[in-house]
Amino acid sequence: MSLPKTIRLVTVLLALGSFTPLPAHAAESKDMIQLQQQVQDLQNAIAKLQQSNDERMGVLKDLVQQTADNVNKMSVVVNGLQLRMQNVQDASAAKNDQLSGQIQALNDSFDELKARMARMEKSLTDIQSQQASTNAILNNLPGTAPVSGQPLPAPGGNATALPAPGSVLPGRQAAALGPSVGDLYKTAYSDYVSGKYPLAASEFTNLISTYPDDNLAGNAYFYLGEIDVKGQKLTSAVKNYDQVLERYPDNAKIPSAHLHKGEALIAMKNPDAGSRELHTLIQRFPNSPEAAQARTKLAALTTHK
Repeated sequence: MSLPKTIRLVTVLLALGSFTPLPAHAAESKDMIQLQQQVQDLQNAIAKLQQSNDERMGVLKDLVQQTADNVNKMSVVVNGLQLRMQNVQDASAAKNDQLSGQIQALNDSFDELKARMARMEKSLTDIQSQQASTNAILNNLPGTAPVSGQPLPAPGGNATALPAPGSVLPGRQAAALGPSVGDLYKTAYSDYVSGKYPLAASEFTNLISTYPDDNLAGNAYFYLGEIDVKGQKLTSAVKNYDQVLERYPDNAKIPSAHLHKGEALIAMKNPDAGSRELHTLIQRFPNSPEAAQARTKLAALTTHK
């Protein structure tokens, strides 16, 4: 092959070599641009999604914060309501206790008044008895006109005998034997109010042994129960309250005995028996102040369960 032909062939090959890669490079550049554009679009979409998520997260955080603030406000309000309710309950319990104390003081005053009336009746009976004896003696004295209101002795009747020296006139025998039940009760109750509990307990016990069937013996049992409660002898207190409830059904201390027995049972960690006793009180004396206190205590028991 001649040189010129060889040169031309090389020139053609070089030309082909130089122009042949151009379409492939152009196509590759176009794909790269498209790929870059798609990547850019994807980045933009991710950026928008991130921005949208950030905005939603911000809104969600605000909602959570608002909810937390509302919960805190509600908690403050609820705590305030609970505190007010507790204060109302405490005030109500204090008023009930005060009212109970006043009613018990009235009952005690009434009992003391009854005891005084009993002593006055007894003194009046003694005076009448003594006057009758004196009138009888005067009517039987020779040459003495009968005392007004007294019948003349029957003709031929026997004269009334004079009382023997040292004998006790009718109506004064009980006083000669010892203090009356009213005197014993007044002394024991005075010592109880003064806080002399051992002495008062001994005196109440003496009253019960001396006058076991008197209604004031029921009061004595009640205050023995009160003294036991103050000394934390709850079992003994319940027994003394039972004595009032079982042996003296007409005693004025019956409602208080039911109430204080129920409270003692609750304090002894026996709320079921205590609740039954309080329900019995409410059933027997529904309109009494003690029944109102029993309802309050039952409501408190229900709340603490």
